[in-house]
Amino acid sequence: MTSAALGGIRHSASDSVALVTAASGDAPDRFDVAIVGAGIVGLAHAWHAVRAGLRVVVLERDEFAVGASIRNFGHICTSAQSGLAYEYALRAREEWLTLATDAGIPVSAPGTVIIARRAEELAVLEEFVGERTDDNLLLTPTQVAERLGFAPVGAIGGAWLGLDLRVDAPTAVPAFAAHLARLGVEFRYRAHVLGVETGRVVTTAGDVTADRVTVAVGHDVDRFFPGEAEKHGVVRCRLRMIEADAPAGVTIDPGVFTGTSLLRYDGFTQTKAAEALRDALAREAPALGEHGVNLMLTQRLPHSEAAGRLVLGDTHHYGLTETPFEDEASDELLLAEFRDLFGTELTVRRRWRGVYASSPNGPYLVAHPAEGVTAVSVTSGIGMTTALGLAASVLDL
Repeated sequence: MTSAALGGIRHSASDSVALVTAASGDAPDRFDVAIVGAGIVGLAHAWHAVRAGLRVVVLERDEFAVGASIRNFGHICTSAQSGLAYEYALRAREEWLTLATDAGIPVSAPGTVIIARRAEELAVLEEFVGERTDDNLLLTPTQVAERLGFAPVGAIGGAWLGLDLRVDAPTAVPAFAAHLARLGVEFRYRAHVLGVETGRVVTTAGDVTADRVTVAVGHDVDRFFPGEAEKHGVVRCRLRMIEADAPAGVTIDPGVFTGTSLLRYDGFTQTKAAEALRDALAREAPALGEHGVNLMLTQRLPHSEAAGRLVLGDTHHYGLTETPFEDEASDELLLAEFRDLFGTELTVRRRWRGVYASSPNGPYLVAHPAEGVTAVSVTSGIGMTTALGLAASVLDL
């Protein structure tokens, strides 16, 4: 195999598999499955593998998962998916409910309320619910307020999606990892992966050998397999998230979508009415499109360290490389929209950046750059929603 040196790592001529010579002469540890990445996609693979009786190791470069898996809304958005993503989402929903029982991870099942404030939004919901009557209901403005616990300004109706779940992502992900460790999965944190090849993963903490290697590193898939990432059109989606105090006395059990959400999920965008909504938003609120806004929120669950606060978001900007600079206009736009929705000022407590893999070529990258090696990335921002279903398919379990 022809290879070239690059930063201490050797890449194959096909630019698909990174190789490196073992750092020591010690015999490497042997596993059935080695997983690179302790985010939700990596944990999902470990979950299915260990329950199949396989010996599993998870390798993570940080002290704990700090990426997209803990920076999201904790919203398990089952109902709004379509096609293969919907199949994965249904399987994942079952697995989340199993985890609630087996691992003691709090999983809330209040569904999602979608607030319609334009006739075009209501038309999309009417078409969607008409096609998917199971567990989805159209709502009057009064019913929207009853389910939300507050009356959103300007609501003319809405819908309820009954299959959707909620978790507290910053606590659910480490709790999931802890449960896997109790089941026998070995975790090696601060193990930076230097190279992957058939049967072997080279890390700063020593070599690991395994019959199967799964690389689940999200948007960093291009660091390992640039050829596969380029073929799939993977870029980074940078988004902004805000955490704020809820208005006095407000408790919001379901997840909350607005009209912009109807242009983000395939279950809605595939309706005939979606085009008219897209035109209306472009005409009436062009800034929302410029910043890729999906105006939605969840309320942190009671057991979280920020219980009761609202997680507000989000914006979407795309590129191969993230700019280090944040545009205050994005945050101000989000806050202005939420002030309009609640009819009151909001007190911001925290802000953060989220980053996930995105591609115009489908919601998933599943590639086999070498025998026994699989690269897996969710390239659509629905990792929490579908990873537990995706992983079962990838592992064929």
